[in-house]
Amino acid sequence: MLLYYDQLISELSDYSTCKIFTQRRTVIITRVSIKFTLMMLYAILLPLTGNKSMSDEVGNVKPVAYVDLERYMGTWYEIARIPNKFQTKCIGDVSAKYTLNDDGTVEVINSCLVEKGYTNTAKGIAKIEDPETNAKLKVSFVNFLGINLFWGNYWILYIDDDYQNAVVGEPKRKYGWILSRKKELSDDELEPMYKTLRENGYNNKEFEPTEQNVRD
Repeated sequence: MLLYYDQLISELSDYSTCKIFTQRRTVIITRVSIKFTLMMLYAILLPLTGNKSMSDEVGNVKPVAYVDLERYMGTWYEIARIPNKFQTKCIGDVSAKYTLNDDGTVEVINSCLVEKGYTNTAKGIAKIEDPETNAKLKVSFVNFLGINLFWGNYWILYIDDDYQNAVVGEPKRKYGWILSRKKELSDDELEPMYKTLRENGYNNKEFEPTEQNVRD
């Protein structure tokens, strides 16, 4: 989930490296200048991605009242999602593992099986945006020179009492995931989650089921 702008960062890095080695007279393009460029880019894009009040007003999406982060940690399997550009290579066996760090952030490790038959893994970090509820987080999968860039919304819209099933969304409803500790859910188990999505203005028809146990 939520692999933000990694291709952009890769292209910028490749371009700078190529220029350093092919035009030795332009050695002034150093890691410092690259860092400065990306910081400027981040500053420009930040108002578009991090305006909390605007997102709340536009989406009118309501997270749950409270999330026990320690209970939320562990492995979750993707049951369904709204198709997105950063998971196009995933053909199944999609999972996310969350680990609570000492500083209160969350380590995120996303995995999925791709067409070539290997498991693709992405490591990111999440931070709590609303400490009163722990239901609104920001996630970044882009780290350049120790700086995390391009944070995306990760809102927990549904969690059952046993912390076995969850729904994750974001204020503009562009992204959405149904997660579970199990790899498969019955229609009865899915119904309260689809009900939550409807109540938050999502179109349930946009969600596509994720195939688990592909290797089996």
